[in-house]
Amino acid sequence: MPHLRDIINEIKWTKDIDKAEFWYIHRGALNDTKILLGKYITHIGKSSVQTEKSNIPYHRIFKVVYDGKIIFKR
Repeated sequence: MPHLRDIINEIKWTKDIDKAEFWYIHRGALNDTKILLGKYITHIGKSSVQTEKSNIPYHRIFKVVYDGKIIFKR
């Protein structure tokens, strides 16, 4: 299975990241889950993705949906 960072980079550079949703564990949120829309990603780092307000480690992302289809799921 490809590393999540590679999947995100592929979406960013060969597709439209605005069509991507990244589902991640966020303790305290409803069902401990939040969804990050791809358009809010400002940096794809070695161990996490960054937005203007937060840093989300890859190990917390459990599903990636692109254009309505699940392309990654743990």
